[in-house]
Amino acid sequence: MDLELTDDVAVVIGAARGLGLAIAARFALEGARTILCDRSVSVVAEAAKLLHSEAEIVDATEYESVCEAEHRIRSRHKRIDHVVYAAGVGSGKFGFPFWKLEPADWERPIRVNLIGAVHVAHAFAPNMAEAGRGTFAFLASVAGQIGSQTDPPYSAAKAGVINFMQCAAKDLAPFGVRANAINPGMVKTDLNRSVWQSWADRQTPESYRTYEEWTDDKIRNIVPLRRWQTPEDIAAMAVFLASKRAMNVTGQTINVDGGYVMHS
Repeated sequence: MDLELTDDVAVVIGAARGLGLAIAARFALEGARTILCDRSVSVVAEAAKLLHSEAEIVDATEYESVCEAEHRIRSRHKRIDHVVYAAGVGSGKFGFPFWKLEPADWERPIRVNLIGAVHVAHAFAPNMAEAGRGTFAFLASVAGQIGSQTDPPYSAAKAGVINFMQCAAKDLAPFGVRANAINPGMVKTDLNRSVWQSWADRQTPESYRTYEEWTDDKIRNIVPLRRWQTPEDIAAMAVFLASKRAMNVTGQTINVDGGYVMHS
């Protein structure tokens, strides 16, 4: 299927690794001019591996950094067609029950997951609205829909992303700009492994399970399709939502989760 993204300008924030990198790679494969943005300098090497791609060092938690990147990209390419916010972090703590956490544990997940998304939208939306076209996609999480007890700060921040996306979609619709959220389910990423690690650190020898045992049990018990979701699954949805094939899709939260939320 030709998604007609050739020569579109796509910006992916949080693209140095994981889901963001997979999304950037898929945009590049579709022929888009792809800008990989991340606070990590490793994004430069990753961009060099992809066709039609370049890198920007950007810290999404700093509004000025995002605005400067938007200006540089627009100056070079004269337009920006698609923006994907894929940056995300957990608290690094096992949050059950939530009062075992400290209030300070909430600050970084909310700043990276939610405030970073807000910074990106504020920086990129005005010029896209003026152009009368474009798309936003925000990576949220199934945790933002079900109130995950595993990591309440992460869960609440992703719920905020979903709600903010809906606000943005309503405001941008009159200008022909669409916004949606993608909720990954069980994907083997560094973040997923960190959730297991925070759980494992609190277990007795009798209740301890390896990462493989822990994840296999979750897949079997909570994912109706009983299979992992992959970064490529998420990337395929991201480019589809950016394409004209999805021209009437906005304000939606799309779960790529093997039926997890349906099951819950």
